[in-house]
Amino acid sequence: MKKVLFVSGSIGMGHVTRDLAIAKELRKLNPDVEISWLACKPASQVINDAGENLLPESARYSDMTLVFEKTSKEFRINFPKALLKMAWAGQVKHAFEVFQGVSSRERFDLAIGDETVEIIWMFRSNPRLKKLPFVYIDDLIRGAVPTKNPLWILGGYYTSRAFYSNKDLKSPPAQWDVCLFVGEEEDIPDVKIGFMLPKCREWARACCKFVGYVLQFDPSEYADKSQVRASLGYGKEPLVICSIGGTAIGKELLLLCGRSYPIIKKKLPELRMILVCGPRVPAESLDVPQGVEVRGYVPNLYQHFAASDLAVVQGGGTTTMELAALRRPFLYFPLESRFSDQQTQVAPALKRHGAGINMTYSKTTPESLAEAIISNIGKEVTYAPIPADGAQKAAKLIGQLL
Repeated sequence: MKKVLFVSGSIGMGHVTRDLAIAKELRKLNPDVEISWLACKPASQVINDAGENLLPESARYSDMTLVFEKTSKEFRINFPKALLKMAWAGQVKHAFEVFQGVSSRERFDLAIGDETVEIIWMFRSNPRLKKLPFVYIDDLIRGAVPTKNPLWILGGYYTSRAFYSNKDLKSPPAQWDVCLFVGEEEDIPDVKIGFMLPKCREWARACCKFVGYVLQFDPSEYADKSQVRASLGYGKEPLVICSIGGTAIGKELLLLCGRSYPIIKKKLPELRMILVCGPRVPAESLDVPQGVEVRGYVPNLYQHFAASDLAVVQGGGTTTMELAALRRPFLYFPLESRFSDQQTQVAPALKRHGAGINMTYSKTTPESLAEAIISNIGKEVTYAPIPADGAQKAAKLIGQLL
């Protein structure tokens, strides 16, 4: 029996869905593997619902999502402020201590961390803390921070230097045994990380393995939209699914969608619009026009995307790539922050694949959103194919360490 500790980090639920997909493929290659999970809310809820072995220490793991939600306002998020807040509160150190306690108590053969910056940071600071093989999963390699604030410039440079400085790019950094990049090489900006530091893409080529995009489903199984709709109980009415993912950030987008509904109904009287709040926004907290359906957390939301005629979503990488793979028309709203990967990496990747329509929340009115929905609902798309076998590739690379 091989024992693996899987730490699902970052904010929201986009990463945990890909982590479960990777775990599924890892079990296919290694039927005797035993996986234990460490994660905070809302990822822990998804893991628990999947019937996985969620460690009790997850209840003490630092809630990164809550910090980011508290530093967001009106579809904007202040990433540097959130990171500083976590550092000042000792959450990074606390999260690592929980990980260290779990990995010391049980004899694991391997640990996997999905965007667990707190673990990598501690390994980088003190390599002796790394006691077992470690696989790091990431989808963001950031260049210089575009800001005039000297505090953020200095903090960003210090963080980048500590994380990305690697004197010999011919050998991988000591803080992990392998780093898996979810996406393609072209997704990474070909710009310098910082003064006397390599370019982002150059660093990634030397230090990462590219696996493509990770999906928790086979897109070919959802090619027949009418069949999918029937299985979910939908009729033939025009269907729009609106979602903001696994955080409370973006509640304003759902409200905007609701305000556009009466305008769209004048042109499409049979329209059915469903707002999916996710696990962090109470459905009853939304004040929307009569006729708009509001749901809380919806498991396997990708199935409803497959049934839709159009989706309106936040600009997260997992959700938008699911829609691109399903070949459904969609409008996406990246968070309005120059520090956001939704702006710096996700949006350019979608543009490169010709997928989705990039919208700006602060410049969108109910009328303009209604016009965009009416113009694109049910529209045939011509997206470039995306490599969607990332879970299999990741599992194969992880399996080599076992």
